[in-house]
Amino acid sequence: MQISTTVNGLSHTNEVEARTLLVHYIRDVLRLTGTNVGCDTSSCGACTVLLNGESVKSCTVLAVQADGQEITTIEGMASESGLHPIQKAFQENHGLQCGYCTPGMVMAAASFLHENPSPTEKEVREALEGNLCRCTGYHNIVKSVLAAAGEMGGAR
Repeated sequence: MQISTTVNGLSHTNEVEARTLLVHYIRDVLRLTGTNVGCDTSSCGACTVLLNGESVKSCTVLAVQADGQEITTIEGMASESGLHPIQKAFQENHGLQCGYCTPGMVMAAASFLHENPSPTEKEVREALEGNLCRCTGYHNIVKSVLAAAGEMGGAR
């Protein structure tokens, strides 16, 4: 099947098999490898991307379902002027260790902060509960999201 998508602001038209998962389309067809495959069961959130601005686990979406849609991956977060405030906050607040979950965490945080620009710590923890990290214990991840909220103008 032929699909057309806009990924990180660029238009793409590609042939895909009907059974191709969005995560594999992003990684294997578009060669954007920042989106990770962690579990293939939608448990870990390492594959989280934005689909029309909403966070989705791209291992649960078929590529054909994204036809005509706008997708943002971790590669699309930074701009020419530098890192996105969420990426910068993760860097400055040590919100990552091995980094495998980080792209998914950043994407989930971006969607969450769009909906709730001034969250509490509890709200951040609840929003990220679908994204697993085996390294950090989450403290610095939550600290990073709260710092990003402040930087983006939503601090309480």
